[in-house]
Amino acid sequence: MRTVASRLILSKSWISRHHTMAATRNRRHLSTDSTKVDEPSKVEEAETVNVPPPPTEKLLVLGGNGFVGSHVCREALDRGLSVASLSRSGRSSIHDSWANKVTWHQGNLLLPDSWREALSGVTSVISCVGGFGSNSYMYKINGTANINAIRAAAEQGVKRFVYISAADFGLVNYLLQGYYEGKRAAETELLTKFPYGGVILRPGFIYGTRSVGSVKIPLGVIGSPMEMVLKHAKPLTQLPLVGPLFNPPVSVSAVSKVAVRAATDPVFPPGIIDVQGIQRYSQPNSK
Repeated sequence: MRTVASRLILSKSWISRHHTMAATRNRRHLSTDSTKVDEPSKVEEAETVNVPPPPTEKLLVLGGNGFVGSHVCREALDRGLSVASLSRSGRSSIHDSWANKVTWHQGNLLLPDSWREALSGVTSVISCVGGFGSNSYMYKINGTANINAIRAAAEQGVKRFVYISAADFGLVNYLLQGYYEGKRAAETELLTKFPYGGVILRPGFIYGTRSVGSVKIPLGVIGSPMEMVLKHAKPLTQLPLVGPLFNPPVSVSAVSKVAVRAATDPVFPPGIIDVQGIQRYSQPNSK
C-alpha cells in the first residue's frame, strides 16, 4: 500500500511540475514585453520550374510568292507571326528584306507527298492558290488542289483555314465555268472540314502593287478610282447577270489584313465574307 501511495504522490508531483512548466511557456509566449521578439518562422524556397513560353503562331501561306500571297506573308510578318510559304516554284523572286524571314517550301498540292512536311507545326493556313486556263485545268487548280490542302490541314490538326476565293460576277461565271466550279467545290470542302475555323473571302477585283522580279507594277492606278466610283453605284449591282460586275474592287492590303486576322483571331466569325465584309473588317477596331 505504501508503494502504491508513493507512486500516486510521485505521479501527482510530476503532473504538477508539467502543468507549471507549460504555464510558464504560455506566459513567455503571451508576454507583451517589447524586448521579446519572436523569431520568424523559416519558409523553404519553392523550387524554380522552367515554364516554356506560349507556342508561337505559325502560318502557312499557300501560293505565298504570288501577288496576293506575297502581301499576306508581309502582313503576317508585321504582326509577329512565324511565316512559311508553299508553292510550285518555291522561293519568291522578290528581293525585299522581308522575304528572307519567310520559310519557303516547294511542292505541288496535286501531289500530297511532295509537301506534307510543310504542315509541320502549322497552326493556321491561308490559301491564295488559283489560276486560269482550260475548264479542266481551272477546276484542278482552284478546286482539287485546295481540297487536298484543306483535307491535309484538317488531318494535321490545323486550327484555322482561310481560303481566298472570288466574288460572283454573273455572266463571267459562265465564261469561266471551271474556275468558279473549282472555287465553290473548295468552299464546300472548307465549310465541312472547318465548320468553326474556316473563313472564305470573296473579293472582286484586287488592286495594289505587284512585284515581278525587280519590277513593281502599280495596279492601284486602275483599281483605286474604280473603287471610289462603284461604291456609289449600288443600284447597278442589283441588275441580274450584269450587276455583279459592279462589285467594288478592294486593295490587296485590305484582303491581306482580313486574311491574316481571320487566320489568327479565334473569335473571327467563320463562313463567307463578301466584298463589303472585307472592306469593313480591314478597318482598325472593326468587329
